[in-house]
Amino acid sequence: MFKEFLYPLVQYFTPFNIFQYITFRAAYAAITALLVTFICAPAIIAWLRRKKLGESIRTDGPQSHQSKSGTPTMGGLLIIISTVVAVLLWQDLRQVTTWIGLLAVVGFGGIGFMDDYIKVFKKNKAGLSGKAKLIGQFTVALAICTLLYLNGGKYVSYLYLPFLKEPILDMSWVFIPFGIILLTFFSNSVNLTDGLDGLATGLAIMAALAFAIISYITGRADWSEYLQFPYIIGAGEMTVLSLALVGACVGFLWYNSNPAEIFMGDTGSLMIGGVLGFLALMLKKEVLLIIIGGVFVLEGLSVMIQVGSFKLRKGKRVFLMAPLH
Repeated sequence: MFKEFLYPLVQYFTPFNIFQYITFRAAYAAITALLVTFICAPAIIAWLRRKKLGESIRTDGPQSHQSKSGTPTMGGLLIIISTVVAVLLWQDLRQVTTWIGLLAVVGFGGIGFMDDYIKVFKKNKAGLSGKAKLIGQFTVALAICTLLYLNGGKYVSYLYLPFLKEPILDMSWVFIPFGIILLTFFSNSVNLTDGLDGLATGLAIMAALAFAIISYITGRADWSEYLQFPYIIGAGEMTVLSLALVGACVGFLWYNSNPAEIFMGDTGSLMIGGVLGFLALMLKKEVLLIIIGGVFVLEGLSVMIQVGSFKLRKGKRVFLMAPLH
């Protein structure tokens, strides 16, 4: 928003020229998200405590976790609100990919919110049924992947391997179902990782920082050519989204670190996974996401292995507990 309104006035006030620089806008997006979180968190935590809208802790886990029962949840709303505010203020709103990124934030966050709402307000520990949650995730992922496929440029359907300059495959329309699977898996993997104070939030900060660097390089023709990245027009703007997410998560981590004052719930974890998956698809770093989000991937795979073993081996488990953490 600032770029659209203030940069055109550079002919009258030269310092407004700074709004064309992605580094400036991305840095202030992080600061804005951080400040919004700090300003809103105390009031939201106090309101949740007054309403006694706390998290129920599974009884088959470590007994030390039972002390966390009743801790306010749905803190992911803080991350969503601060990220959206920062993106709207500092990112280039004329680019379609800006709005696709916001769709990932609001879409996956909305599914998580409905799940948390049913658990907390309706006192239904099951929340959304697994089928309903998957249908919602597939629908949001389909919209994101279709919009990316139609607006993402010539590289959108290419699949790259780390350290290789040329793509190994042009997926063509298969990019859409591929992207749906990636977004759904990663969204659920971050959700599964959110089980220890600060775990998912801290990992999300590191992953988003990595994507901030990658998006800035990918959006610069000179740097991307030198480092043998595919140059993607408009990718640099994803630096703003990435650092907005970093700022929001850093602010939230202040209240989520041990002992946690608030949990992010599915509202935050599904949203973070969806945004990281979107960034990987947008920047053509789908395979690199396995490394950047390695812990998330291991958490998701541990559940898949556990469930598969339980069903196929008549109740036998591979792990003492899953997810792996």
